[in-house]
Amino acid sequence: MASPQPTADTRWRCTLCGNLTRFDVTRLTKAVEYVHLDQAGEPSTEEREVVSETIESVRCRWCNAVDQIELVDRPGASA
Repeated sequence: MASPQPTADTRWRCTLCGNLTRFDVTRLTKAVEYVHLDQAGEPSTEEREVVSETIESVRCRWCNAVDQIELVDRPGASA
């Protein structure tokens, strides 16, 4: 199940322990990259365009809860 992404007005919060700052995020990303190989064959990505991105899971770093993450209002966010 995909998790919602925080916005400018919201942030994640663990409902189990109250954590607001530390999360492990698993994302599924589809991107187009321009990769340049130098003369030795070492690759470097010079451009990257994200075509789509889905957050698959968000895990609390403090208590390891996975299905306990919610979006809450940021302090000072416009109501």
